[in-house]
Amino acid sequence: MPPQGNARMLTDKSQDTPLRLARSGGTSAIISTAMHGWRVHLLLFLACVAFTASCRRESGSQVPDRPRLTPNVNLQDVTFRSAALGRNIRYRVISPVPPPRQRLPVVYLLHGAGGGYRDWSNYSDVAKYAESGLLLIMPEGESSYYTNAVDPPNDRFEDYITQDLITEVETRLPAATGRANRAIVGISMGGFGAIKIGLRHPDLFIFAAGISSAIDVPRRGFSIKRLQQSRHYNSIFGRADSQTRRQNDPFNLVRTANPETAPYFFLTCGEQEGLLPANREFAALLEERHFHHEFHTIPGSHDWSQWNRWLPVVFRSLSEHLKIK
Repeated sequence: MPPQGNARMLTDKSQDTPLRLARSGGTSAIISTAMHGWRVHLLLFLACVAFTASCRRESGSQVPDRPRLTPNVNLQDVTFRSAALGRNIRYRVISPVPPPRQRLPVVYLLHGAGGGYRDWSNYSDVAKYAESGLLLIMPEGESSYYTNAVDPPNDRFEDYITQDLITEVETRLPAATGRANRAIVGISMGGFGAIKIGLRHPDLFIFAAGISSAIDVPRRGFSIKRLQQSRHYNSIFGRADSQTRRQNDPFNLVRTANPETAPYFFLTCGEQEGLLPANREFAALLEERHFHHEFHTIPGSHDWSQWNRWLPVVFRSLSEHLKIK
């Protein structure tokens, strides 16, 4: 691990210091030795903190799984192999009880960065909307922005959603097929994914909703203050002004997409969010180019409390576009 490598390097470099200072007197040697020990303990502590955080990110078992279900729904976790990713990945299904006699419309719910496929069921009241005759699909998206990454190239998360997952769901589950029976909804990173996928694949979804969407991520430049974040964005979208950035930027996509064949777009953002200016700008572009859409704001921050309050409005609009029997 890098922290351990740094610890070894600093320890080796500082080993000469006590010897040099010892020639100036015993007190200097004692102080130098104490400082050396303090540095080693600090570096070991930081390494342990980084390792623990990494383990928590990689292991979903560290976060309690407490889905907020209603009596008339069923929850199932499914693992399947994604050809686009070249590995197994999970998604969660919430379906109505009793099992339907007909195939049902599907709503794909995309989580935000730092979250996982359990988030929608654990932090919102979305489960109750399955009772109206919907299949709710919550895929694992890691921190991918639901995009085919530049590096590593096998992290093809857009293809995983638009090809593998849809085929898997419509093969395994009683899911109705066709664009008229599919909607996609996301929060934050997932909102970006829902809107971008809706623009890039208008033939797949009739409704696309972005709640507090990180809509401007491909336009964000390099920041030394957010070095790791900038590196992460570069690994997904490529360097600033690259073709891959432009191809995944909703602000570019909306200028070339056909408003008549695009999904219906539903956008919301909290008035206390830093994402509000970008979402307002994007909504203005939709209006300028005559896309079918709606845009709302209410007081609120970037959290599940605000997002959960939007669900009745989102699903009311969604139900007007999906074929819900």
